[in-house]
Amino acid sequence: MKTEVVKLVTFRLGIDSFAAEIASVDRVLRYVAPKSVPDLPEWIDGVIEHRASVIPVVDMRARIGLPSVEPTPTTRILVLSTSEGFIGAIVDVVAEVASVPEASVSPPPPLFRGLAAHFLRGIAKVGEQLVVILDVDRVLTSDDRIAFQRAVESAEAAARG
Repeated sequence: MKTEVVKLVTFRLGIDSFAAEIASVDRVLRYVAPKSVPDLPEWIDGVIEHRASVIPVVDMRARIGLPSVEPTPTTRILVLSTSEGFIGAIVDVVAEVASVPEASVSPPPPLFRGLAAHFLRGIAKVGEQLVVILDVDRVLTSDDRIAFQRAVESAEAAARG
């Protein structure tokens, strides 16, 4: 009998460990400051170019209610592939790629650090750490994407004159 395994890219935000399924991670980029765009939610840091398109970059610390910190040499941008396109996610440090048995992934708690359960896929133990697995399709809601698109279109129109 073969045990199904989930491969995860683990990362830290403050003291908490998080993960995204490896199939959802397109790239891990060294941190570069995103280009700012006016009128975005405070937790969308701006935009970067990826594969010839402009993608939103989410400050994951702000998204989950942690205090802001200055980027360090270990700060990274995870480029996540979602059902609605790519998004960037600023994380403190990318830790490892880990494999865990699918059966060991528990359902998420109703709330974790201000994130409702629908943002989370589950919780798994990786080594000695409990890791919260994000549902990358829910990092940005449809309303967030609409607000982002409007802000980018407005900024592009203003730049054209």
